[in-house]
Amino acid sequence: MNQISAEAPKSVKRMRVDLQLVADLITSGSRVLDIGCGDGALLSYLASFKQVDGRGLEISMARVRAAVSQGLPVIQGNLESDLKDYPAGAFDYVVLSQTLQATVQPRQVLEDLLRIGRRAIVSLPNFGHWRVRWSLMVKGRMPMTKNLPDQWYDTPNIHLCTILDFVDLCKTLNVKIEQGYALSSEGLKQNFSATGWLANVFSEQAVFVLTRNS
Repeated sequence: MNQISAEAPKSVKRMRVDLQLVADLITSGSRVLDIGCGDGALLSYLASFKQVDGRGLEISMARVRAAVSQGLPVIQGNLESDLKDYPAGAFDYVVLSQTLQATVQPRQVLEDLLRIGRRAIVSLPNFGHWRVRWSLMVKGRMPMTKNLPDQWYDTPNIHLCTILDFVDLCKTLNVKIEQGYALSSEGLKQNFSATGWLANVFSEQAVFVLTRNS
């Protein structure tokens, strides 16, 4: 992992709506690791408005430099090889936003998140949404939506799942879903359970707060 020195954040970038929800779920003063943090929009907000002790891990060196230029403590690294280097219980929250489906071993990644952090906040696109099903059925081709915008040969997503698939994985790993939010394509909350069939059909993405069952 390559680390670049950082100073205090200089500015706060405008965030996606779903990232604002993630920020709202994090307690002030917490220790936070944002995995796949991009240019550091979430970390910048948390540092400025919630006084968190935040760290970031990002694979793109260009994005690392963009984050560090804001004074954010972000290092370059690959989550699938580097999470093992973090000690157990090092953070209160570990955030993985719209990235789990792009990992080679999502089950291992989820276990690492809950080893490193007391809680994990995970967001993911829902491959069970009705538009995805309709596209496959009618067109017979891999679907493209606002949350799945890439052609099949260009997409970074290699383990697409539905919301119900993710809920089943949590049960398999004895992971407790403390909170869950079904979201529209714009990241707005929807008025039904994030773990049920309605969300699986009508939500384009979801956010979950996870912890280990005692």
